[in-house]
Amino acid sequence: MELDLRKLYQATNPSRTLILDNLEDRQYYIDFSEVRGDQIIEELKENITFFSPDKPTCELFTGHIGCGKSTELRRLEAELKQEGFHVVYFESSQDLEMGDVDIGDIMLAIARRVSESLESLDNIKLPPAKRFQEIVQGAARLLQTELELSAEATIPGLGQISASTDGKFSAEAGIPGVGKINASDTEGISLSALGIGKITAKAKNSPELRNKLRDFLEPRTTNILEAINTELIEPGILKLKQQGKKGLVVIVDNLDRVENRTKAWGRPQAEYLFVDRGEQLRQLKCHIIYTMPLSLMFSNDLSQLTNRFGTDPKVLPMVPVKLRDGSECPMGMAKLREMVLARAFPGLDYQTQMTRIHELFDSPETFDDLCRMSGGHVRELLKLLNTWIRKERQLPLSRQGLETVIRETRNQKKLGIDHREWELLRQLQQRQYKQVSGDEEYQVLIRSMFVYEYRDRDGSWFEVNPILLESGKL
Repeated sequence: MELDLRKLYQATNPSRTLILDNLEDRQYYIDFSEVRGDQIIEELKENITFFSPDKPTCELFTGHIGCGKSTELRRLEAELKQEGFHVVYFESSQDLEMGDVDIGDIMLAIARRVSESLESLDNIKLPPAKRFQEIVQGAARLLQTELELSAEATIPGLGQISASTDGKFSAEAGIPGVGKINASDTEGISLSALGIGKITAKAKNSPELRNKLRDFLEPRTTNILEAINTELIEPGILKLKQQGKKGLVVIVDNLDRVENRTKAWGRPQAEYLFVDRGEQLRQLKCHIIYTMPLSLMFSNDLSQLTNRFGTDPKVLPMVPVKLRDGSECPMGMAKLREMVLARAFPGLDYQTQMTRIHELFDSPETFDDLCRMSGGHVRELLKLLNTWIRKERQLPLSRQGLETVIRETRNQKKLGIDHREWELLRQLQQRQYKQVSGDEEYQVLIRSMFVYEYRDRDGSWFEVNPILLESGKL
C-alpha cells in the first residue's frame, strides 16, 4: 500500500493520546518499558490486582509533560478492565482551572466523574446521596444567581430540576398528580443530577465564583470526603461486585499540569496540593492514581510527600537515545524508529517496515537524526515529524527540511532561556555523572524541558535537550 501523506500527518499528531481499547490506536502503541529502565505500568497494575485488590491504594505518577504518561495510563486502564475492574479515567484539566486548584475542586471533579460513570452502567442504581445533596444545596444557596442549575438535569418521570432563588431544588412532575417537590423530598436523585457538572464548569470559568465556592467547601472538606466515600464509592463498589466486577479504580490524569503559581500565603501550588493536602487526596476508599508535577521530585518536601502517601512516586523517564557515557543507545534508538514506522506503516511487521524507510525519509541517517534530536521525548519527536511533514508536503522527507525544523524549534526555545539558565545548562553538560541538584533553578529547566531525565541501573541521570546542544551557547 502506498504511503499516504495526509494519513501520516494525522497519525503523527503530537496532541493525540492513544486509547488502547481502540484497535487503530493499538497499532500505533509501542511498549518502551524495556528501555526506560522500569516496568512502571506493570507495577501499578500488580499493586492493585495482586497485592491489594480489596484494599484501597493511592499512587502518584509523574514524568515530563509529553513523555507518554497519558498513553501509558490508557494502557493501564485497558489492562485493569481486562482484569475485571471498573475504571474511571478522566483528564482533570477539563474540569479544573489549572492555574488555581484546591482540594475541594478535585473532590467535586472526582465525585462527578465517578457518579456519571457508574450511572452509565446497566443495572446499577446508587442509593440517595442525602449528605452530598445538602452540600450542593448549600452551594446553590450561596451562589444563587451565579448558578443556573435549571435545565441541567432531568429525573425520569419527574421532569427537570431547577434551582430556585432560595437555592432549594424543585421539580415539575412529568406525571399527573405529583406536582412540584422540594429538595428534601427528592430521595434517590443521583450526584450528577444534583448539578455538580454545572457547578464545576461555572467555577472553572469564573475566578470570583471559584473563590465563593471554595470558601464554602473548604471548611466542609472532611464532610465532602465522607459523603463521597459513604454515598458514592462504597455503595458503588458493592454494586459493581454484585455485577461481577472486582472493584473501582479512578485515574486522575493531567494534575501534573497544575501551574507553578504561588498561593496567596506563599506556598507553591504543587506543594500545597500534594504535600500539605496529600493526606486528604489519599482518603478516597477506592484505588486511585494521580499524576503530579515532576518538579516535586526535586523539592525539599519530597520526603514529606512520600510520607503523606506512603509510597514513592512512579517516574516515567525519557526513552534513552544515548547512554550515560555519551555513546548511542541502540535499543532506545530502535524503539523510537519502531514508533515512527508504526505511524507510517500500521499493521506491517517491523522488518517489512524497515525495508520501506526510503519511502518516508531521504536516507536512514536522516531518520536517525530525527530520533536523536528528540532526546527520546515521545511528543517532541512526533511534533518535529508532524511539523516537518506540514512544511515539506511531499515524501520522502529531506535532510534540509529536518534541519529547518530543528533550527526554528531551537530558536524558539532559546527565547525562554536567560543568562543564569544557560550557565546551569553549561554546568550540567560538563558534569561527568550528569546529576542535578534540588535547586529551584533546575526545577525550572526540567519543567521547561530544557533538561531531560533518563534512568539506568545506577538510577537517574540528566542531559541537556539535544536541540539546544548546537545553539552555540554551550
